[in-house]
Amino acid sequence: MWAHGVLSNDSGGSFGADLLGRLTTSVVGRRRELEAAVAALAAKRHLLLEGPPGTGKSTLLRSIAQGAGTGFVFVEGNAELTPSRLIGVFDPAAVISDGYTADAFVPGPLMRALQEGSLLYLEEVNRIPEETLNVLITVMSEHELHVPRLGRVAAADGFRLVAAMNPFDAIGTARIASAVYDRCCRLAMGYQSAEEETDIVLAAPAGTSTEASGGAAKPADVPSRAFVRAVVDLVRATRDHHDIRSGSSVRGAIDLVLLLGPLAGLREVQPDDESVTLDATLLALSGRIRVHESSSHTPEEILTKLWEQHLRGLTFNSEPSSAEDPSADPDMAPGQEFSESTGNQGKA
Repeated sequence: MWAHGVLSNDSGGSFGADLLGRLTTSVVGRRRELEAAVAALAAKRHLLLEGPPGTGKSTLLRSIAQGAGTGFVFVEGNAELTPSRLIGVFDPAAVISDGYTADAFVPGPLMRALQEGSLLYLEEVNRIPEETLNVLITVMSEHELHVPRLGRVAAADGFRLVAAMNPFDAIGTARIASAVYDRCCRLAMGYQSAEEETDIVLAAPAGTSTEASGGAAKPADVPSRAFVRAVVDLVRATRDHHDIRSGSSVRGAIDLVLLLGPLAGLREVQPDDESVTLDATLLALSGRIRVHESSSHTPEEILTKLWEQHLRGLTFNSEPSSAEDPSADPDMAPGQEFSESTGNQGKA
């Protein structure tokens, strides 16, 4: 039925218009994606979320499931996810004792989601073996599963498959068969805006206290929004840098900020000390970027240049300058710092 312009579903969770209002308090931004995902689930469609790591795919779905009051079964997709691990197996001891009965069957995540009418969230679906993917295709088409010696298991009301995948060119991924796309609604999720990513970093659990390490930095040393925005701009610069094949997600910005307090405490300096912000940058981001094979620069060299451009000289209480707003020149060529001598360009 239609309620306030949104299709609501009375079984397997409530996906009405009131759900969106509750979700906006737990998910930063993503209004369009929330509307699209809720609409697909309300229409009893399966959903494919496609986007790079760190774009909030699992966060979005967990929030929807919690807000709708429906079950949520999480499965990590990898090359070891065989059909038996997904569906379930018979317990050998129980089979010897009682035979192939329903009580002897140990259900896997797919079986639990089918029987409970829950959302089955399969992460990184383009990393799983083809034979496992074929099982999912059958379930999406027939809304039931046939298990040898157990029989037919029909999907309970509310069951839906939500699969997430990284872009095909990510290491370890494979192309998804067109049969999967034909049975799903696809929702592309890119990186959020700089302002939204700043909100995400600021909302991350506090981790700058150095009380345990006995350092000089205080838990009250909280960075200003302008400082966090500079961190976010640095991380976003890794995504467009000409020497970097794949950049960092917002998780890198979160880790960078959380590392400042402990590092400062160990060195008995302030968290915005240049040695602290530089090492936090290298520690948080050097493993999250992939440099082109043709590049003559190491990750540390690239990140040091980006640190000089975005963070060097900034203090925790830095205020934004309209003349030097990082968003004022979005068309600046990525990696321009290698050809220019302006080491402090982009200071807040």
